Amino acid sequence: MVWHASSTRPIDEDMALTRSEIWRLEKYLRNLFRLDTITIVERPKQPDSVEVQVNGEFVGVLFKDEEDGEISYAFNMAILEMDLPEAPVSRS
Repeated sequence: MVWHASSTRPIDEDMALTRSEIWRLEKYLRNLFRLDTITIVERPKQPDSVEVQVNGEFVGVLFKDEEDGEISYAFNMAILEMDLPEAPVSRS
């Protein structure tokens, strides 16, 4: 059994993402966003999730979830307000 680094709850080893899943997810995201510079990087201490990068820059985390025998993946992307462009004066 594997434990979350920041939690006391165990991770079911069946929830660990396989290399096949990682490849399929990367292919899906590249096709969806029409962006070949998307890469997925494993998180050794968090086997139920992977990092999503664009041009080598971290943009978010993709989590694997299983409920009622169905597997899904949730992409979590945080955007810092300081990274946003200034709004045009007419849209303030």
